[in-house]
Amino acid sequence: MEKKQAEHRRARTAGFTLVELMVVVAIIAILATTAGVYLFGALDDADQTKAKAEIQAMKSAVTAYMLKNNRKLPNTLDEIAPFMDPPKVPQDPWGNAYVYTKEGTRSFKIVSYGADGAPGGDGVNADVSNE
Repeated sequence: MEKKQAEHRRARTAGFTLVELMVVVAIIAILATTAGVYLFGALDDADQTKAKAEIQAMKSAVTAYMLKNNRKLPNTLDEIAPFMDPPKVPQDPWGNAYVYTKEGTRSFKIVSYGADGAPGGDGVNADVSNE
């Protein structure tokens, strides 16, 4: 008889209460939210780093174009596509075209206007250029 009562007591006290489960779920939610905030910040930094790397590759392609064409700047970025690997001018990480402008006979500028696609801005909306 005592054995049955001891088993019954153990069965009744085994497991978690609803309050304990709710506390665990709340802690997991807080941790997931904190991790998500840091993850999205890292993704924004990665997009800006990718834009800088692509601009640097296009700058090298413009230089190669100039070497082949008697120091003449290309009129558009499409002209440097054969000098890119793969031979295609990429879009910026936010899906917009890079803006190319000639500034004189030997100077040029390649710009991504950031996530908002408009000049200026800060943070993820900041302009990224070869300057």
